[in-house]
Amino acid sequence: MPRIDGRQADQLRSVTIETRVQMHAEGSVVIGFGDTRVLCAVSIEDGVPGFLRGTGAGWVTAEYGMLPRSTNTRSRRERNRTSGRTQEIQRLIGRSLRAVTNLDILGERTFTVDCDVLQADGGTRTAAVTGGYVALYLAMQGLVEAKKLSAVPLNAAVAAVSVGHVEDEILLDLCYAEDSAANVDLNVVATSEGAYVEVQGTAEGEPFPRATLDDMLSSADAGLRHLFEVQQSALGTADAP
Repeated sequence: MPRIDGRQADQLRSVTIETRVQMHAEGSVVIGFGDTRVLCAVSIEDGVPGFLRGTGAGWVTAEYGMLPRSTNTRSRRERNRTSGRTQEIQRLIGRSLRAVTNLDILGERTFTVDCDVLQADGGTRTAAVTGGYVALYLAMQGLVEAKKLSAVPLNAAVAAVSVGHVEDEILLDLCYAEDSAANVDLNVVATSEGAYVEVQGTAEGEPFPRATLDDMLSSADAGLRHLFEVQQSALGTADAP
């Protein structure tokens, strides 16, 4: 079945990562998954949540939001109340980044990763995780260069990708139209060492068998391998501060 944008079933959209896009953020990128574009910016502040005070450990957290015209109709800004969807996504991003961070050697610092969707066409959370890792690495690299850390305290890379079961075919990295038509929608977060951080799967209507899940995970694994290569390329070509 030809896809809307002409891709093969197992093909990612064009993935781009532009680094150091904000002069004041300690680490920043704009990541593109096809027409989806997300700004990820990291701020470092002294101090940690109360449960970590006095431990010497640091903290990594995330916030997520969609700009009003990131979608085809204007959405209201979330000023005083955060929606359940937004809370779920920002917790996912934070968990994913903490999973590869050695918090014990960060010192009592908080790294906040702000992920703002500039344009949405499906996969905003997976783009935020993938770009958030690169922005976080750049922020930590800055502390190493300033001799405030001895090494970047990341144990592996982390990235995320979506997979869908659409009209009896497994499709990698869904755009919005494909996501809307999917019988099964899966978001997979994993490390570059091959360990899963989170697998979010939902059937729309009919339940799906274990064999379908296995095939979807295999498709995700192949896509994730390419995303790790894109991350490393972006970090290797990032301009010095």
